[in-house]
Amino acid sequence: MAQIITMPRLSDTMTEGVVAKWLKAVGDKIEEGDILAEIETDKATMEFESFNEGYLLHIGLQEGETAPVDSLLAIIGDEGEDFSALLSGDAAAAPAADAEPATEAPAAEEPKAEVAAPAAAAIPEGITVVTMPRLSDTMTDGTVATWLKKVGDEVSEGDILAEIETDKATMEFESFNEGTLLYIGLEEGQTAPVDSLLAVIGDAGTDVSGVVSSFQIGGGSNEPAAEEPKAEAAATPAPAEKAAPVAPKQATGSTASATRTVSNIKSENGRIVASPLAKALAEEKGINLAKVVGTGEGGRIVKTDIENFTDVVISEAPAASSVAAAPVGEVSQTEVKNSQMRKAIVRALDNSQTTAVNFTIGMDINMDNAIASRKEINSLPDTKVSFNDLVVKACAMALKSHPQINTQWTDEQTIYNNHISIGVAVAIEDGLVVPVIPFTDTKSLTQIGAEVKDLAIKAKTKKLTPAEMSGSTFTVSNLGMFGVDNFTSIINQPNSAILSVGGIKQKPVVKDGAIVVGNIMNLTLACDHRTIDGAVGAAFMNTVKQYIENPVTMLA
Repeated sequence: MAQIITMPRLSDTMTEGVVAKWLKAVGDKIEEGDILAEIETDKATMEFESFNEGYLLHIGLQEGETAPVDSLLAIIGDEGEDFSALLSGDAAAAPAADAEPATEAPAAEEPKAEVAAPAAAAIPEGITVVTMPRLSDTMTDGTVATWLKKVGDEVSEGDILAEIETDKATMEFESFNEGTLLYIGLEEGQTAPVDSLLAVIGDAGTDVSGVVSSFQIGGGSNEPAAEEPKAEAAATPAPAEKAAPVAPKQATGSTASATRTVSNIKSENGRIVASPLAKALAEEKGINLAKVVGTGEGGRIVKTDIENFTDVVISEAPAASSVAAAPVGEVSQTEVKNSQMRKAIVRALDNSQTTAVNFTIGMDINMDNAIASRKEINSLPDTKVSFNDLVVKACAMALKSHPQINTQWTDEQTIYNNHISIGVAVAIEDGLVVPVIPFTDTKSLTQIGAEVKDLAIKAKTKKLTPAEMSGSTFTVSNLGMFGVDNFTSIINQPNSAILSVGGIKQKPVVKDGAIVVGNIMNLTLACDHRTIDGAVGAAFMNTVKQYIENPVTMLA
């Protein structure tokens, strides 16, 4: 049955999109996961993949055309199927045919009416229903990581309401409305589909119980019934529920100041409120958040608070894992809910393993010259280059000489990327993300080093945007810092290859006919045999080896 595909909402502030490029033509067969088009949003140009399969029967927007979110983008159905009824029924009738399998079910008109219309009928003037946003191109549901506002708080346009965990990152969700937060539909840690009831904002004292119950009937929130008492309580919010006043800027980090801070920045459940970036910086610097005065909204600790804090440094060991050890002699298990990111990683890895035809090539690299060169480079003021930066730069230069490595496979053609953008795998608490350094070959070692450091911080604080994780043409994964000698990575599709980097080890080597101690690093290249043959992979590795063993050749 023919299905309407609508303009997706690919960023939290996107209201309309531009079709930058169609990657499929009318008549093409579409598989689930195929990239249909590149959509330009208000933040970036992103790939838009199909969640349906069939044949592309109709294109509603040509390249370069702009249309609002939820506008008709395309129609997918059976080969030769008559879809004229979908077009003749205009905005109301067309999406009705797509009520269940649409790319974005809430985006279609009729399904949206099913969810929102009952609530809309009961919404008093001045009330706004806030739904779970679609913050990434592959997001189907989201988890509320942190609420930064509570029932009764005043909300201004642009205020951060909550931090939402998607399948790719944890992102701040800002309010596009102003008023009083009257109702919260999902508690921290709860997960719900996109467009589920998230919150209600409006005039203080307004009864929103009818709005909440109507939304529930329409298929909105996952557990609105349990939340209704909260809506009633919100009708007359007490001034005491207002957020704590902003704490004064810290001057010395004294004990008295630190003690005062605890009451200012803890939420009602005793949790310290700090931005993800502040938490990561605090962990990196060894700063105890309980001793930091928060100068953000409601006493929230922000990045500048950590950067300005120089007095109190913790030295105790990291907190123990939340997974408890089993008593001796007793069988015990702990269930940990899979994060949206972990689910996305599993889908990507499974797809790579079941579609790519992999082979690997290993090679030892003599790092003596690289060690000496890095030491000399880092002696310069405000300069810090890692061994991983040297590897990334070497790969970028080698890809220019071996374009077959810089490709991606499709059933109909091999795509040669004329640009070079290297993804750098970063391990975080929930799994693995791959931020991308665009146009890597045009950047110096120091530029690469600075970008990798900045992206790593964003990754660990879950602040990477979808655009910063898109568009890689090759990937580097390094486990050398964990003492790993060598390993084989799974290809980060649609790339055709990924380089695994081991640690530098002292080993006996033959030099000028004598056995001496050398510094050796092992590299392993995993290749997709559909696009890369063994001799091509070996030639690429030899070029990478030449660059790393002679770093001066990368400084030009």
